[in-house]
Amino acid sequence: MPADPRFHAYAGPRTLAAIAAAAGGSAAAGDPERLFEGVASLAEAGPEDVSFLGERRYLDALRATGAGAVIVQPAFASAVPASAVAVLSDAPQLGFARVAALFHPPPAPRPGVHPTAVVGAGATVGEGTEIGAFAVVGEGARIGRDCIIHPHAVVGAGVEIGDGCRLHPHSSVSHALLGRGVVLHPGARVGQEGFGFAPTPEGRFETVPQLGRVVLGDGVEIGANACVDRGAQGDTVLGPGTRLDNLVMVGHNVRAGRGCILVAQSGVSGSTALGDYVTIAAQAGLTGHLTIGSKARIGAQAGVINDVPAGTDVLGSPAWPARETWRAFARLRKLARGEAKTD
Repeated sequence: MPADPRFHAYAGPRTLAAIAAAAGGSAAAGDPERLFEGVASLAEAGPEDVSFLGERRYLDALRATGAGAVIVQPAFASAVPASAVAVLSDAPQLGFARVAALFHPPPAPRPGVHPTAVVGAGATVGEGTEIGAFAVVGEGARIGRDCIIHPHAVVGAGVEIGDGCRLHPHSSVSHALLGRGVVLHPGARVGQEGFGFAPTPEGRFETVPQLGRVVLGDGVEIGANACVDRGAQGDTVLGPGTRLDNLVMVGHNVRAGRGCILVAQSGVSGSTALGDYVTIAAQAGLTGHLTIGSKARIGAQAGVINDVPAGTDVLGSPAWPARETWRAFARLRKLARGEAKTD
């Protein structure tokens, strides 16, 4: 099914040559000037559409596709139907993402400040930036070039935002420095007070002032209704390219390296450090003051209470190395069935 033009800007048609270039590959055959109208899945694509093969398990769908062009690894070119052009790429999914963006580029800012927006004293707004209806930009804030601050978004006093950022409706950011190309999806909260308190002798709780910041590297994306608390005294830092899915929670003083992925409803408690390219799957929870090594992978619903070495996969609650967890589950299942006895 083609993308609905009411919601997705359209920049087609595109030539086969432009498609191959965007995909970072080459067309095995065909007229370079042949035009294509859009992108679609293997099952839904027609002769004017571009599709892709991401995994071997979809080879049957590839063989049956009606697509006019398919982005594939060279090893699978022979499975492309004669009716389709094979666009050869070592990274078909990435290539398809770039081709889809070729047909449907993100909306460009419409420079200017809406009459209902509020821009505080001393704030600066870069050239080409759009400030939407009822948006608020606090005093002394600095917004870079070519940004979009969507309706009802709030930029706190003193916040610095790099070029090309997108703050979607009802997102808010305070006490923060944002790099270039940062995206806050609807309802995202960045820079709010962290969960820090001290008990009193009378049994009450007094808030510990949260005096740090949030620092987001270039290309960080924060999903809808996700929260990133500012540091208690130091900073909460998310490295370049890190992405948070919807409903993710990052506590104060967390430091994440480059390219980390935190999936829906996962949470990282305060002062935990993530290396580069760490993956935390859905609903996993990490206690505070841990060190998670680079390229570690935390499985869905895992409960992590100990450090995780670099490159390690962990599962379960409490989380153990994945192979140990699967062996334990198998043993437990046998016990439940009466197939094995304890010593």
